[in-house]
Amino acid sequence: MAHAALLGLAALCAPVAWAPAQAQQSPATALPNLGDGSELTPTAERRIGDRIARELYRDPDYLDDPVIGDYVQAIWQPLLAAARQRGELTAQVDEVFAWDILMGRDRTVNAFALPGGYFGLHLGLVAIVTSRDELASVLAHELSHVTQRHIARSMSRQAAQAPWVMGALILGMLAASKDPGAAQATIVGTQAAAAQNQLNYSRDMEREADRIGFGLQSQAGFAPQGFVSMFEKLQQSSRLNDSGGFAYLRSHPLTTERIADMQSRVQQSANASASGSPGVEHALIAARARVLSNPSVDALRLWEQEVKSAHGSKQSEAAQIGTLYGASFAALKLRDFVQAHTLLTRLTERVRTNPEGLRLARLLGVELALAQGDAIAAAGLVKALTDSSRATLLARTQTEIRTGRGESAAQSLQTWLADHPRDAAAWQLLAAANSAAGKGVAAVRAEAEVNVAQMDYAAALTRFKAAQDLARKSVATTDHIDASIVDTRARQMESLLREQALER
Repeated sequence: MAHAALLGLAALCAPVAWAPAQAQQSPATALPNLGDGSELTPTAERRIGDRIARELYRDPDYLDDPVIGDYVQAIWQPLLAAARQRGELTAQVDEVFAWDILMGRDRTVNAFALPGGYFGLHLGLVAIVTSRDELASVLAHELSHVTQRHIARSMSRQAAQAPWVMGALILGMLAASKDPGAAQATIVGTQAAAAQNQLNYSRDMEREADRIGFGLQSQAGFAPQGFVSMFEKLQQSSRLNDSGGFAYLRSHPLTTERIADMQSRVQQSANASASGSPGVEHALIAARARVLSNPSVDALRLWEQEVKSAHGSKQSEAAQIGTLYGASFAALKLRDFVQAHTLLTRLTERVRTNPEGLRLARLLGVELALAQGDAIAAAGLVKALTDSSRATLLARTQTEIRTGRGESAAQSLQTWLADHPRDAAAWQLLAAANSAAGKGVAAVRAEAEVNVAQMDYAAALTRFKAAQDLARKSVATTDHIDASIVDTRARQMESLLREQALER
């Protein structure tokens, strides 16, 4: 996903003619807003963000893991709600921007904001933070860069550049992160360096993001001490001469002034409790992030050794449980199902009195059973999952499809997709459910919606046309409502593709 080039991407792009509402701040934090010198509209910025997001969706490092996604969203949504409550977002920007977090397998410690309310989060960061509060501090900081229009204001220095040129520049920076030579078709030599310097946030913007982010974190119910403990981690890495793993350090350089300011704010905060200790839920999520970010066979095999080392060690209970989870998940990835079952049984015993830990262990059990092709065992585990999370929904519907209950799965997925139409994984499962039920047109239409969710409109149009052809060939058995929806969606894709052609 976005790697080294995104080091400054917390600084990307799009001018806007709009001034943010003033936040409601206590006297202790009331500092002047830096103002908005942007020129493009929020809609124009969103289009640039969409173009970048389309490329990230195609990146093999892009990852949609429902388990980690639920955990991140449980932190992200309260922060967004706090931004709205504090008046950091106007109704227009709130409605137009995406507010989507795209996760990548990258092991580097990094997070970044993109134009139009898109955000990137590397699994390396999820794996290294030791509490929800620390992760919340990073997300609050990045969210504040967007609410304060830092991306747009940084881009205003490139006002002479057309928006599509700026989008191409950013894509070139993304390409350079993996293959420096690949970027030369988009950006050249010193032009790229100069542009990236102009896109990087200023120190004033960093301080403002700290200040606003601190307020968001506190109002959202997270311990503000998480800001300080996260800064301490980054500062320690900086002292050790970061070798490239801490990309966040280069896009968000620390200063003693910033660290002291956060420490002072924590002391003055009414919610100045210590940052949450590494709880069981976070330990399991961090372990999952480690496995997914480094899926090499050698790395997966090391997990078994970690379990042996953790036994009888001075590690905390949560850390030992996290190691058990990681080792079981790693064994699943290696398709060593016997070892995975053995470790999962030990894990389940350790978390039996911890509701969140037990839920995650059961979800892992469903993954393991489905990987073995044992849908009956998966169905038994799913019955014990009573929460309404996305991970549970996808696990339940996948199990229902495997056990011949496609109609039930389709109903649940359609209800979910009515509120979450951009959920590509849910559309993919709906396609499988409809196919199993013999609803060919509906199945192909759902496949097309997978492409729509990932903004690949050309591929979506191809699938919608395939659904139209299928409907014409099987008039007697085709649901006319499905056929009508397909026709409408095909026309919408054609319109979107024309708009994209004009943007070029």
